[in-house]
Amino acid sequence: MSKSKVLQQQLSSSGSDTADTDILHRSMSVWHSFTLGFAVVSPVVGLYAIIGVQTTVTGGGWFAALAICLVMQLLVATIYAELSSQFPIAGGSYKWARQLGGVTAGQYAGVIYVSSTIAMLTTTAYTGGIWLATFWGSTDGGGPTMVFWGAVFLVLCMLLNLAHVNIFKSIIALGVYAEIIGSFGIALLLFFFFRQHGFSELFQHMGSGSAPTETAAFLAALAIAGWAFIGFDACSTTAEETHQPKRMVPRAIFFALMGVGTIVLFNSAALILAFDHDTLVNTSKTSDPVTPLIASRFGAWIEKPFSGIVMIAFLACGASVVKYTSRIVYSMAREGNMPAVLSNVTADKTPRNAILFTVTLAGLGLLLGLNDGAVATVIAFGTGGLYAMFAMTTGVGLFARLTGRWNPALGELKLGVWGLIINFVAFLWSVFELINIAWPRSYAVGTDAPWWQLWAIPLVLGSILSVTTVSILVKKLRNNSKIPV
Repeated sequence: MSKSKVLQQQLSSSGSDTADTDILHRSMSVWHSFTLGFAVVSPVVGLYAIIGVQTTVTGGGWFAALAICLVMQLLVATIYAELSSQFPIAGGSYKWARQLGGVTAGQYAGVIYVSSTIAMLTTTAYTGGIWLATFWGSTDGGGPTMVFWGAVFLVLCMLLNLAHVNIFKSIIALGVYAEIIGSFGIALLLFFFFRQHGFSELFQHMGSGSAPTETAAFLAALAIAGWAFIGFDACSTTAEETHQPKRMVPRAIFFALMGVGTIVLFNSAALILAFDHDTLVNTSKTSDPVTPLIASRFGAWIEKPFSGIVMIAFLACGASVVKYTSRIVYSMAREGNMPAVLSNVTADKTPRNAILFTVTLAGLGLLLGLNDGAVATVIAFGTGGLYAMFAMTTGVGLFARLTGRWNPALGELKLGVWGLIINFVAFLWSVFELINIAWPRSYAVGTDAPWWQLWAIPLVLGSILSVTTVSILVKKLRNNSKIPV
């Protein structure tokens, strides 16, 4: 039997609906998988996290960069959907890299994946804690206070993951409804009743921010937009908990990214067209650039319910990221790349130890919030690390496709020759965006920022890869020393 067929059989058997993979509770329909992916990508979290930075750095005109980033991320999502349609396995990209690229590739992928998703969780907890504090009337925005509220946020996310699966699914669905009814509904009102500018305003003012040139501003806009469209891969990491995963997970991936992308584009357009440019610039200098804008149009009465909507959206996002990350940890542990205790499940088939491990590491990361520069490094790596994972997944997929280690025609999603073209373009985009995000920009992080903050992503990613390399070499030396002469 050829090596290619052996790999196909290994992956197919590990992603089947047999009792081997029913260690986790297969309780998610395509709707639940979609809501998980939607909550992780989250239009509220994505857009509200970037709108202030986009306006400050680029000055304006960043709508085009947002649209381009969405289109290119849809190509990346297509490769994830193609892989999921054939290999619906817990851990997603980590498992694909291990089986298609080899054990060593899997080890690198796993470490990068877990590190970046935990950084993403820390970022979500830190920013979500701000909204939690705002909703409950805490006005002290100091570092220790934000760390405290971030910790409270993490505990809530952990409890949701440890609760009965129906409670988790209900909260995630509530978060999706809150985003659609709240943020999208408000955007509709702004667009139809408070619009002040023509559509040309969406493409004006590029280069009037802190970026030195229009080209620099556009590249920075692409880099910042990258944060708004990450997390759709959460659908693939929970494939073993989804009914008919080979058919449903690819659909959930597309629905989640397309749904979020549509709302983010529309909401950003509504905000830009409803307010004067100077107003957007002024509010972008604050920690909450959106609520004052909404209140100025609808009145102060809306601040409380609006902050409640955003808080629910952040909680749904944070709880989903905990589930998303813990399944990667669980998958690595059962492969022997993490302590075996992390692969244990409870009587109701919940990987509790993996959940506690994930939340604990994110909580330790929160302590960096005591230093603004340190927390900015975590935020930067959360995005850069995931784009490194996108590049690795599309790269491994392209390599396996060209070398015959992977035959995409055996999957449920059949793209034919277009699969190769999409895979190639998605890989080039992922590499470009990773470099673009990692590029040191003093005008984006602050002219007085220390050098290590400017080079945060290369330094952190390089350190992780170096430690992983040393670990792999030490393990090989130990194994070789056990071989009798």
